[in-house]
Amino acid sequence: MFRRTATSMKGHSFLHVIKLVSPFVMVVVLQAAIAGFSLEVMSSVRAYVAGEALWSRSQKNAVYFLNLYLHSGDPGQFTQYQASLAVPIGDEFARWALERDPVDVETARIGFLQGGNHPDDVPGLIWLYRYFNRVSFLQEAIQEWRATDPILLELSVFGELIRSELANGPIQDDRVQFLSSRLSELNTQFTVHARRFSAVLGEGSRAIKLMLTGINILTAAALILLLVWHTRRLVRQRQTFEDALHAEKERLAWQASHDWLTGLSNRRAFEARLQAELDNAATGALALILLDLDQFKSVNDSCGHLAGDRLLCQVSRLLQQDRHAHDLVARLGGDEFGLILPRCSPFDAVDIAERLRRSLELFNFTWDDRCFAVTASIGVACIADGNVTLEDAMRRADAACYRAKEKGRNRVQVENGKPGVLAVTPRPREAVAARG
Repeated sequence: MFRRTATSMKGHSFLHVIKLVSPFVMVVVLQAAIAGFSLEVMSSVRAYVAGEALWSRSQKNAVYFLNLYLHSGDPGQFTQYQASLAVPIGDEFARWALERDPVDVETARIGFLQGGNHPDDVPGLIWLYRYFNRVSFLQEAIQEWRATDPILLELSVFGELIRSELANGPIQDDRVQFLSSRLSELNTQFTVHARRFSAVLGEGSRAIKLMLTGINILTAAALILLLVWHTRRLVRQRQTFEDALHAEKERLAWQASHDWLTGLSNRRAFEARLQAELDNAATGALALILLDLDQFKSVNDSCGHLAGDRLLCQVSRLLQQDRHAHDLVARLGGDEFGLILPRCSPFDAVDIAERLRRSLELFNFTWDDRCFAVTASIGVACIADGNVTLEDAMRRADAACYRAKEKGRNRVQVENGKPGVLAVTPRPREAVAARG
């Protein structure tokens, strides 16, 4: 018993190794994904912290150069004031673009670049703002950022006001003192918000780091447990797998010889059985019946393929009624069916075909309150010796079926293997001898 088990294990060793290794691969992939996400978040937060430093420094420079310009009237200092003020204004424009509906990503990118942010950091700045702006720490930081908008506006207006007053001549000392004092107040207000912004981001960064570390640990633990469970399941399901494999082979073998819709034998199985019957000439007379439905296309066209499939299933059940155990009923394709009747005389075969024709004629197919009459054109080939090939037998039956269609459908036509087609009138039902 142990040797048989060892031999079976060798056959599945490679698959077994793959299944054992796959959880480790999952661990690596998931951990890499979490690490990548963690790095992206941390990098984006770091970019905001770096941007805040540049933003704050530029604002202070704007106040500094505007104050110098106020006292000296040097146009170069006003130009430096404008260049410094453009940095926080660019960041402000980027934020407005991200708060639009829909989001204007291109304008946001241009704004962040104007704000002096590194081009490689800009996608992360946009991504973090778009998808995490409702996270508590980032939401609080954004509120501090928004609070600086009036300050930037006033600082911008102050610059234009001072330039306008200087254009009209020197400014009085008391006016200079007032404007300088207001610039100092604006700088103080801006500094307060900038520090809060930086502090909130720092606190959020530490919280994110702790959270992501915890997620990494929990994920690793969960995947280790999954690995243990997966290994135990493989051991327990070895026999179950072998049983399922055997059942699948049987199912595939059945599918190879049967029609998936009706459950009847398919053309392949039909021809194999016919060849076997032709090879065994000692069994006596053999009858081959081919049957084509006359109204199938109209049902398919008017009611759809689902109705056509239902009709084929019902016809297949009708054809199997009162069949002997050694008879074979098959669906050959589309609306074509075939019957192999071993040890069946020509008159018995015609009688059986006629009864099938009448059964179909009396059968009404109903679909969605619509009723369809169903008839069939039936060809019968009677074979009495073993010198007939499979192709010849099928050709005879097919020719008889085709002739039945030519003559107006809903009829039985018999081909006897001689030149021409012989129509055989079935004997009365009571005169038909029983088939053994």
